[in-house]
Amino acid sequence: MNWFKHGGASKAASFVGGVEESPLQVVDKNFPTLRGHPKAREHAELAAQLPEKTTTEFRIYRWNPNEPRRKPFLQSFFVDLRTCGPMVLDALQKIKAEQDPSLSYRRSCREGICGSCSMNIDGNNTVACLKPVDADTSTATMITPLPHMFVIKDLVVDLTNFYRQHKLIEPWLKTKKPLEKGREYLQSPGERKKLDGLYECILCACCSTACPAYWWNQEAFLGPAALLHAYRWVSNSRDEYTKERIQGLTEDEDKLYRCRTIKHSSNSCLPEELRAKAISALRTVNANNFLP
Repeated sequence: MNWFKHGGASKAASFVGGVEESPLQVVDKNFPTLRGHPKAREHAELAAQLPEKTTTEFRIYRWNPNEPRRKPFLQSFFVDLRTCGPMVLDALQKIKAEQDPSLSYRRSCREGICGSCSMNIDGNNTVACLKPVDADTSTATMITPLPHMFVIKDLVVDLTNFYRQHKLIEPWLKTKKPLEKGREYLQSPGERKKLDGLYECILCACCSTACPAYWWNQEAFLGPAALLHAYRWVSNSRDEYTKERIQGLTEDEDKLYRCRTIKHSSNSCLPEELRAKAISALRTVNANNFLP
């Protein structure tokens, strides 16, 4: 998927999303070129300003469990930005397809919905499909797995415990009264608005794996992602198990109270204040209603 015509890198109108019709070739019919993407336009313009060098370096963490005697290492790959999509995931796809098919990473939706391609890029946890490639080709882009997680292979980490903790908070609507046939659970617009910012989490694990309290207490502390979802159901006016949910979170105080409000996860997905407010609100609900 090219950003430019094959011999005219200096013509900004030829990039993806330009006004003129682009004759760009579609390398893979299963992944058609996205026309009009703002990041594609932005990076095409930046790359067009640097025609003397359009190749950038990616330093990627490598480890193969089939070679247990070999220590993890960083491997350099070089990608021409003129023949690559605008996001880091596009670069990884290109590297895997053209340079090293053994490179392992997760990916699925390619549009920030599934959370599969979460990894650490240049020191920040993020999803690769929404992280633009740095148009500054003078420095390498460092790509490593999510920190403080067991690595399965290369950029793939073991998320078993993360998903177990999410399941532990019972992320579904629970009611005590059976619903009459043909009726639905009612909720006012105001009550519905309280859930904004709580349901958008895509379980990418970027915030939890950026949290020092989670690094040190993964088996006990649920982490910001699970607690955000817990508050989503505690604050849902249709849910009737608030007391039981809070008791489940506080039967072991480390599940909720191990948070130290370090806010090191502030650079990941949702605004940090949403996670901090959710954790604080859970503590407030517990203090106001269930503590003696």
